[in-house]
Amino acid sequence: MIMTRKAIYQLTARQILFLALASAFIAVGTMACLSNFGNAWQLRDNTNVALAENVPQGISEPSAVSDEQNSIEVYKNLSPGVAFITTSARMENYYGEEFERESGNGSGSVIDAQGHILTNNHVVEGASKLTVSFGGDKVYPATFVGSDPDTDLAVIKIEPPREGLTVVPLGDSDRLNVGQKVLAIGNPFGLDRTLTTGVISGLQRPIRARNDRPIEGAIQTDASINPGNSGGPLLDKFGKMIGINSQILSRSGGSVGVGFAIPVNIAKRVVPQLIQFGEVRRPKFGAVFIGVSQLREQGIRLPVEGGLLVRQSLPGGAAQSAGIRGLSQAADGDVVLGDIITTIDGEKMNDLDDLYRFLDKKQIGDTIRVEVFRNGRTMTIPVKLLPLPQSSQGRPARRS
Repeated sequence: MIMTRKAIYQLTARQILFLALASAFIAVGTMACLSNFGNAWQLRDNTNVALAENVPQGISEPSAVSDEQNSIEVYKNLSPGVAFITTSARMENYYGEEFERESGNGSGSVIDAQGHILTNNHVVEGASKLTVSFGGDKVYPATFVGSDPDTDLAVIKIEPPREGLTVVPLGDSDRLNVGQKVLAIGNPFGLDRTLTTGVISGLQRPIRARNDRPIEGAIQTDASINPGNSGGPLLDKFGKMIGINSQILSRSGGSVGVGFAIPVNIAKRVVPQLIQFGEVRRPKFGAVFIGVSQLREQGIRLPVEGGLLVRQSLPGGAAQSAGIRGLSQAADGDVVLGDIITTIDGEKMNDLDDLYRFLDKKQIGDTIRVEVFRNGRTMTIPVKLLPLPQSSQGRPARRS
């Protein structure tokens, strides 16, 4: 019996080499070629952030006017609240002298009277300088407030002018139907405040953020979305924002009628935290994983068919505090397998996406019941979820 367990739980030199290479590859991470959903958790404490949700003035009851008139009214009343965001980045010339140069542009929506603007994280990521305009010659300097790479959302801020700002009200993305009319306003190819129209082509589409985290539930639309539209609003016929235009599916880089918007209900949960903390404070498991299915595809025999092999429990993290074990080395030099997580609170964990989806529903301080396979038997371990340890932040490994 002891010999059998050793054969199962200890790895050959070839398998150890694969694990090392797989871990190195995983640590590099992958970038999504598209420009990201998962339900971000809400604060238990109330914040002072008030996001406008009332129907904007000046838009007639859509059923009482023509479709053309409805489009005209939505654009006329909401386009002044759509920002043209220009980013600059620090460069260095041949002589080592630093200078700033325009690096890109995108779109955004004014979401309150204080000058907060909602956009995509990938629009403002890495920018050393931000400016905003709303058509015309007036340019406003903007400051970075916060971002959430996991949902590809970010907030920047300008000092509101004396005459005030047009606020884009938020709708409800949980009450959408395929076929309903949508309007997109943005700045494609630098053409400020361009209107395109279409319908919702699909719902609950899975897309990915640039950090490869899954964003589920995205809105698919055939309204033309092109580079520069990113971060702009996808509106319904009442002039309410139902999504944040984020990605296109295209081999050429231009619109082919398959665009994706992040549901606005995610922004409702994320934005208050970005304004209050500059980040979204999610619970983390505090471990680095390798999918069992990935290892089995490489011919490595494991004692279970599916799950997440714990490669490492991060120091100070939830997993380590609960006694979750990662890979270790035996006295004879063999590598001993760590715990294999099969389910959490009864939900199967077949890959990292399953774990991300599960954690997005939880809050820091929640206790979860983790079923692991260890030393030939299954056991359940309670784990209190914590933030990612400071010493582990910034690492690109496939961890959670």
